[in-house]
Amino acid sequence: MDYRHEWKYEINQADLLVLRQRLRAVARPDPHAVDGRYLIRSLYFDNAADKALWEKLDGISRREKFRIRYYNGNTAVIRLEKKSKIGGLGNKQGASLTAVQVQDLINGRTDWVADSQEDLIRELSVKMRMQGLRPKIIVDYIREPFVFGPGNVRVTLDYDIRTGFQCRDFLNPDCLTVPAGDTPKILEVKWDGFLPDIIRDAIWLPGRRVTAFSKYAQCRIYG
Repeated sequence: MDYRHEWKYEINQADLLVLRQRLRAVARPDPHAVDGRYLIRSLYFDNAADKALWEKLDGISRREKFRIRYYNGNTAVIRLEKKSKIGGLGNKQGASLTAVQVQDLINGRTDWVADSQEDLIRELSVKMRMQGLRPKIIVDYIREPFVFGPGNVRVTLDYDIRTGFQCRDFLNPDCLTVPAGDTPKILEVKWDGFLPDIIRDAIWLPGRRVTAFSKYAQCRIYG
């Protein structure tokens, strides 16, 4: 399993405007973005004891969480993702799901999983049965993504974080979500072996430090 370095910073609107200008000068927008951004909708899983939430809040170094995600309201392309963390390193595994399969998982129906060729889908099904994982909360936000070839760098600006509690409506792009409290904007930086100086310089902001901000935790605490 390959892990990538990950940094997160809490930023404000003025920071975002500065970073956007700098990044446009040195990196290129993610080609999958529409007008330089996309809307992300995620459905996070946790158990009755909120294991994933408490591991994050308690600063447990080695942890994981499952989520289902789609972009720009397009339910024709849906991904199941497992995020694994070890300290400041992160790994993401993914598998494709259909809308029908997603609704089955939301409803707790997993009998079809035995025929799946995707290990990650089978792993989620097992943990739904053995650990009691269930859909917990919807998280929406807007992302402006930038990529830079050397170091396989990805820089994102995330804002307008919103949350929804009607998990059964996850596939409805018009389901109600509300602002998740007084949330900051988030700068995320991910890279493989090295972070080029040109990117280090572009993301530098006076007084900003790497944080452990979690959109999932913010939305759960707010809810």
